Amino acid sequence: MDTATYIRQNLTSDPRALALKGAPEGVDLPFALQQIDGWQRARKKLPLWAATDGIIFPPHISMEQCSSEQTALYKQRLAEAHCRKEDARMADLTGGFGVDFSYMSRPFSEAWYVERQEHLCDIARGNFKVLGLDNARVVNAECETFLKEWESAADRVGDGQPHDKPFSVIFLDPARRDTNGKKTYAIEDCTPDVVTLLPRLKRLAETVIVKLSPMLDHREAVRLLEGVTEVHILSAGNECKETLLVIESVENVVPTLFCVNDDMEFVTPLSSDSQVSIADCQPKKGDLLLVPNASIMKAGCFGALAEAFRLRAIGQNSHLFLARGAEDISDFPGRTFVVEAVCTMNKKELKAALAGMTKANIATRNFPMSADELRKKLKLKDGGETYIFGTTAMGKHLLLVTRKK
Repeated sequence: MDTATYIRQNLTSDPRALALKGAPEGVDLPFALQQIDGWQRARKKLPLWAATDGIIFPPHISMEQCSSEQTALYKQRLAEAHCRKEDARMADLTGGFGVDFSYMSRPFSEAWYVERQEHLCDIARGNFKVLGLDNARVVNAECETFLKEWESAADRVGDGQPHDKPFSVIFLDPARRDTNGKKTYAIEDCTPDVVTLLPRLKRLAETVIVKLSPMLDHREAVRLLEGVTEVHILSAGNECKETLLVIESVENVVPTLFCVNDDMEFVTPLSSDSQVSIADCQPKKGDLLLVPNASIMKAGCFGALAEAFRLRAIGQNSHLFLARGAEDISDFPGRTFVVEAVCTMNKKELKAALAGMTKANIATRNFPMSADELRKKLKLKDGGETYIFGTTAMGKHLLLVTRKK
């Protein structure tokens, strides 16, 4: 049996079990297990790639770190919006597995994939051919070396004006681990150091797009990186996935903030005040309770959200809101619930509000207990159609018993 046949016959098998069994003669088992594991991960994360014959999957860590198809498609639209001429070039300076590059490169006549790890370059060359990316140019180099060569060429042929810049878009996804493999939480500690590289990047590209971990502080990144015009916070399935910064050669511009979760989008200036009014916000039965999605929570633009939808906040730090009544909240970027009961932690009130209840989905915001502690206190199993929010309003610890609208 050859390796390709073994992979096809075992695509849905447990790689760990296959490793224990060993492989038939003629099969490259480490490579086969890498392909089987990669394909299984790609089925959910990269369905188009999983359905394409001939794709080679990289080692486990590269599969973990690569973008999902959903976020890569978003970046493709973002890159296309900044592709301002027919013969435009783009460059991805941190190529990795090549998922982002494979989508972002499509609007451009020529696209450069730059990656310092030779084995990833080898995989990329084959995969780009399978995917029909005839515009792709693969370069095995440090991004700083690549930039120096292009900067030297620009000095020889251009005057540094925008129309002479070699690239319409340069994209970077800096590694968020230090030399010891520990996670970093500041943009200047990532590799490559975008803060140091930024003058060179802006000299070579009309637009620079930087991908950041949602763990990083986007406001601090905007402070450090001059010329940020857009901040995109992307979530999928209400889980924050990444932050994108769009940087251009401009000064004193208030960035536009895009909070995206699946097909929901909320747009506001980044300078929006996050503070909200807490006056007259005691929740009651029949109120509509609104819970912002993960991108809004990450962005912290609660003041702009409350103003846009005319909402009242339940407590200054709860990040839970009540609709004022007749306003249209159909486009609210989050979940909407109907309040069926409101009670304190008083035993008599609890007994009345939770009568007959055996299970519920529980969350806490600005509350002295965690969700697990509250569930244990209430003696309820997890699940069902009831949602209980523990929060603090008007100086009282409250439970809001709700159902989805």
